Amino acid sequence: MTSHNKITLGISSCLLGEKVRFDGNHKLDHYIKQTLGEIFDYQSVCPEVGIGLGVPRPTIHLVGPPETARAVGVKDDSLDVTDDLIRFAHKTAPRLKHISGYIFKSKSPSCGMERVKLYSKGGGNVKGIGLYAREIMAHNPLLPCEEEGRLNDLPLRDNFLERVFAYRRWQELNSHRISAKGLQDFHMRYKLTLMAHSPVDYRALGQLVSNTKAKPIRELADQYIAQFMPAMKKMATVKKHINVLHHVMGYLKQQLSSEDKQELLELIEGYRKGLVPRMVPVVLLQHHFRNHPNEYMSRQHYLYPSPEEWKVRGFF
Repeated sequence: MTSHNKITLGISSCLLGEKVRFDGNHKLDHYIKQTLGEIFDYQSVCPEVGIGLGVPRPTIHLVGPPETARAVGVKDDSLDVTDDLIRFAHKTAPRLKHISGYIFKSKSPSCGMERVKLYSKGGGNVKGIGLYAREIMAHNPLLPCEEEGRLNDLPLRDNFLERVFAYRRWQELNSHRISAKGLQDFHMRYKLTLMAHSPVDYRALGQLVSNTKAKPIRELADQYIAQFMPAMKKMATVKKHINVLHHVMGYLKQQLSSEDKQELLELIEGYRKGLVPRMVPVVLLQHHFRNHPNEYMSRQHYLYPSPEEWKVRGFF
């Protein structure tokens, strides 16, 4: 992942400032376009424009129960674009194999990833999923997806971005014929990260890659990533991060002076109390590993993310 080979994300066109909304306006998100735009390329899609609805256009909403909701006109329910949106998603999804994540427009009857209001005769506060977003996520359930509003929540944003970088690395691994060595190396580099997200999945995935002769490597790799990506979606916690940091310290127990160990312990405790961000003890650990090299630790994405990842993630 170098500066001349940006990661590409799918995105709802209106979030980039494109005037494709029903009223002829946009929903420009400056953080997405400017800050994340320095790191990512975007493939913008507006499914409502894609199916031939004009700008401006009649508004649509979702009507019915979540499983069978239909996208119909707000003022004229004879306008039914349900099948058009689903067909457009089925046509578009194969063209998005190169993307490493997707940012959807929240609350949209076509693009909302969750909590989209459903209207029914019985009333009630029922929520659903935008029809286009639903089909895109079903086509690739491993693809990291998020809504623009939820990116204002730092833990959710960090989780999404971490998954994007992880999925991109998996795509790069699969751009060539995958091997047992490649799969094991991928897992090794994500061991500490998995420990911070889900120790249970960390152990299960370790067992999975420990015997690459048990089944064909392609089948094993598919089974691995099918568990890896959901594991990464589980939120890392301060407690689990602290366990990882103490685990990493164990690799320096013979090299560090008592004063250096105490300094690290104090910073880790400061992180636990919310006084310093996690990057502070991580940077100090990097410093000590420069003085006391450890090949295993030098390959951990947890300690050594890419420069692009350092730039956009919070590491709070």
